[in-house]
This record gives sequence, structure tokens and C-alpha cells, in this order.
Amino acid sequence: MQNQSAANGDGVVRVSRETKGRKGKGVTLITGIPLTEIELKFLAKELKVKCGSGGTVKNGIIEIQGDHRDKLLEELQIRGWTAKRVGGKFIPIKVP
Repeated sequence: MQNQSAANGDGVVRVSRETKGRKGKGVTLITGIPLTEIELKFLAKELKVKCGSGGTVKNGIIEIQGDHRDKLLEELQIRGWTAKRVGGKFIPIKVP
């Protein structure tokens, strides 16, 4: 049984940050991983150890407490997934 995001995914794992509904506390969200629910829980456990923080799996989305986007992005790429950071502000560079 595959989760919903794996069935409809485009093959890109997305790493983002969210604070909505968490009283200002941020979590890092990982979506689009093509694994079963059990495999996601195992991966989440490994990623939580890597980041040294807590987290959970909800509806096929891994949530890691705190802002660990860069560390998680690197780890997912090492594991062979095409990972991409989403969200955040774009700051254009002014050319003189």
C-alpha cells in the first residue's frame, strides 16, 4: 500500500518549513517520498536522529521539529532522491 503523495508524485521530494498552527514553532516538512507508510516511519526515525530532534509522520508527510531544511536536503540527495527546497523568500541580486 503506497501513500497518496507517492501515487500522485512527480518524482521530486520537496523539503519546506511551516509554522502555521504550531504557535510559532517551525517544523520541516518532507513530501513526495515514494515509500509505504511503514518505510516512511523508518526513514523519519533515521532523519530525526540525524537532526537530533523529534518529529512524526502524518498523511504521508514527514515532519521534523525545527528548521533542518539544508541538512535534510543534503541527506535525501545522498540517499538518491531528487530533492528540492520549496518556499521561502526570493531575494534578487542587483547588478550595478
